[in-house]
Amino acid sequence: MNIVYGKKAIADVLDDRRRSVTQDIPAELLQHSSEAIGRRVSTVEEFVRIVLNKVQDEGDAAILELAKLLDGSQLTDLEVPKQTILDAYDKIEDEIVEALQLATDRSRNFHEKSFPNEGWFDADQGYGEIANPVGRVGAYVPGGSAPLPSTAIMTIVPARVAGVNEVILVTPPGETGSPDPTILVAADLSGVDRIFQIGGAQAIAAMAFGTNTVPAVDMICGPGNIFVTTAKKLLFGDVGIDGIYGPTETLIVADESANPTLCAADLLAQAEHDVMATPILITTSRSLAMEVCREIEIRGKRLERRDIALKSVERRGCVGVVDNLQDAFSLANKFGPEHISLSVEDPWEYLDKIRNVGAIFVGDLSHEVLGDYVAGPSHVMPTGGSARFGSGLNVRSFLKISPIIGLDDDSSLALGRAASTIGRAEGLTGHAEAAEIREELQRDLS
Repeated sequence: MNIVYGKKAIADVLDDRRRSVTQDIPAELLQHSSEAIGRRVSTVEEFVRIVLNKVQDEGDAAILELAKLLDGSQLTDLEVPKQTILDAYDKIEDEIVEALQLATDRSRNFHEKSFPNEGWFDADQGYGEIANPVGRVGAYVPGGSAPLPSTAIMTIVPARVAGVNEVILVTPPGETGSPDPTILVAADLSGVDRIFQIGGAQAIAAMAFGTNTVPAVDMICGPGNIFVTTAKKLLFGDVGIDGIYGPTETLIVADESANPTLCAADLLAQAEHDVMATPILITTSRSLAMEVCREIEIRGKRLERRDIALKSVERRGCVGVVDNLQDAFSLANKFGPEHISLSVEDPWEYLDKIRNVGAIFVGDLSHEVLGDYVAGPSHVMPTGGSARFGSGLNVRSFLKISPIIGLDDDSSLALGRAASTIGRAEGLTGHAEAAEIREELQRDLS
């Protein structure tokens, strides 16, 4: 892992990381997709559009066919039976169930505390707001080589706390022919209504359009691979989308007081997610930078997913040395990472320096892995720089805020005159007359 010195040089590297996330798509992915459908595709979007159209036209039959062609899955039923969900508890250790329950409880408590006022109305001013939950939500939970039961918790619980009437979950079947039992247990503990064993872009299409088996939802949430993310992007507007999420990102801001072993461990923890993950360290200490690089080389070789982690570090990682913490936070805000970890002396003093980030982890003990699993907030966070304008998944994500207008006679008359004036200034005489006729009506009644 190379060390980059100076604010300008680091900024160039971070810009490159942003650009290349859409360019470094492994060629074998498109080759496999082309071979599976018997049609050459040159881009992910082209392939995903084919999948979306096929599911919209053919429904369940298309999903079963795509599962066989793309994943070799011999599915006969798309919905996971209730008994299979209950049996999943017996397939995992009690310690895992207890950990998932702890994570669920902390998530529920956090979102209950962050729930906004249900509504308000100012009778003197004649306006207010009311909050209504989304009707039906579909959560996508990746399966793949690293099933993520934590994502079931992080998507289902805030939806439930928000008051969503029905929550369904889609997740790919595993090698056993059904989803990973830890995902089934986590979803059940979180309060899911139904679970479907579907993966990829076809899962997103099924929830957006609905099929004979899968109900159409009002909103889709959760992370996924490039095909899932592209499907969400293309379907935005036809269905609600929580966000467009890419590979995970962690940026550590550290000074000379930081522990190099902990920094290296945290960077590797994120790197093992995906070869496209982006682990970054920006520090004011040259010696720390060198020590962290050495620790990464040593510790990385011990990991079960070392090939993924080390490839991520090499291709997507960055260790940068700056003159001062002001430069570090300037770079961090420009990059807008999913996570920022503060490994500095007196970290609480720097919270006001951070503007663009999904989640902030304060100090060595509040490490990002806790955020992945049990801290409380959802780990579904903005990536790809979208932290500049977006937030992580939370209870407010599932609420629709509608303003209420309820004016008394005097307020309506006073505001109506101003509305009429603006309407005529805009050349919209119909608007003006709709306001003026009420003034005439009030005058006749008085």
